[in-house]
Parts: sequence; C-alpha cells; structure tokens
Amino acid sequence: MLENIFSAVFKKGESLTVEQLPELLTDKNTVLLDVRESHEFSSGHIKEAKNVPLSQLELFKPEANKTYLVICQSGMRSLRATNYLKQAGYKAVNIRGGMNSWRGPIVY
Repeated sequence: MLENIFSAVFKKGESLTVEQLPELLTDKNTVLLDVRESHEFSSGHIKEAKNVPLSQLELFKPEANKTYLVICQSGMRSLRATNYLKQAGYKAVNIRGGMNSWRGPIVY
C-alpha cells in the first residue's frame, strides 16, 4: 500500500496531505523532516518529526535509502526543501498545507 502511494506521488511530482501522514510514518524507511526554525518546532510539532531548519538544510546529511516527508508551517518552505533534496538525488515529498493543516497530536 505504501509503495503504491509513494510511486504514484513520485511519478506525478505531487504533494501529500497531512491526512496521509499517520499511515506513511509507519514505514521505518520514512522520515518526517520539519524544516521550520527551531523556535517554531519547539512551539509544537508532530512526535515523529526531525527538525532541520530550511536555513540549515545544506548541512543535513540525508540517508540514501530513506524517503523524506517534508513539512513546514504552510507548505512553502517544505516545497523548497523538497526540491533541494530531490535535486540532490534523494526521495522527498512535500506535505501540502503543513502544520496549519495538521489536526493530530503535537508535542512540545
């Protein structure tokens, strides 16, 4: 099921919705990358998220075998980060709507 979702997204170059996140995060090769600044991240984030601010993305060392689901506050910075990661040869998907659309639990 997850492979079908990812392959369709990569073929079309589309974004995913926040509603798809819980299922996708069950895959051990999927990483939720929150590219908001540290102070934004600490004000509330999805439990599984790893914080790598967009301003520091060039220092991040992605793992080649992982798929990165990229989120920010609204979806604009995450789109930039997704494009950056894709151009560098990594699997990355933007999360449309970002934390503004997330209705699930958050941690601080």
